[in-house]
Amino acid sequence: MRASLPMYELPGLEAATDAWWTGLAAALRAEGVAEVPTHLTRAAELSELWTAADLLFSQTCGYPLTHALAAKVTLLATPVYDVPGCAGGLYRSEILLRADDPAEALSALRGRRVAVNARDSQSGYSALRHAVAPLAAQGGFFGEVQVSGSHLASMTSVAQGQADVCAVDCVTYHLLKRTEPALTGRLRVLTSSAEAPALPYITRRDIGAEDLRRLRAGLARAIADPALAELRAALLIKDMVVKPLSDYDRILELEAAAAAAGYPELA
Repeated sequence: MRASLPMYELPGLEAATDAWWTGLAAALRAEGVAEVPTHLTRAAELSELWTAADLLFSQTCGYPLTHALAAKVTLLATPVYDVPGCAGGLYRSEILLRADDPAEALSALRGRRVAVNARDSQSGYSALRHAVAPLAAQGGFFGEVQVSGSHLASMTSVAQGQADVCAVDCVTYHLLKRTEPALTGRLRVLTSSAEAPALPYITRRDIGAEDLRRLRAGLARAIADPALAELRAALLIKDMVVKPLSDYDRILELEAAAAAAGYPELA
């Protein structure tokens, strides 16, 4: 079996992520989960790992969950982060500019350069598309769209003047405020996007009901364990909720709203 925690493994948090997995793995074993890996898998292509027959535990973005991974994985649980905008397992994107940018509203960004982490990202792409859709004219708004490859790279592009705006999920932004204060200090939040369910924990598609129950019980045990409180705080993990898969239809609704406004692609 394999496990990964790829979504918030930012520079400076690798050791905390490994230690959190060690504690979580112990909690899973205590609940009777079999074949729990000792170490996280990092080298695999995520799209391959997420759909692998030996996937035990991972985290993905809500956009792949509702698109490329639809009917290919099982929703395990949704983390609740100790960040404003994340109550009840929700999250949002912070739309970021350079600190000295005079723009006071999204409308002032017409014709500017935007950096996105990936086109299949809810927080970096789809949330921004939804926010800008009412302002777009004939399907266009930005002057240039750059694909950076990561939220950190998008923020760096904006800070260095290679792009003017990016959208970054609020958990990443608050984690980087701790680990990369020199970078985040060069940026400011213009506004926030609409909320959506937070990045889900997933497991393999064909997992049995009892194994799924044990996984959820192990996750709940780890999140309640006082010995892991410091690690959870380092990763901003506050709680978990088990949401119905239908809650993630919110992501499809935001996408459909942008398309209905004549803005199906960020442009």
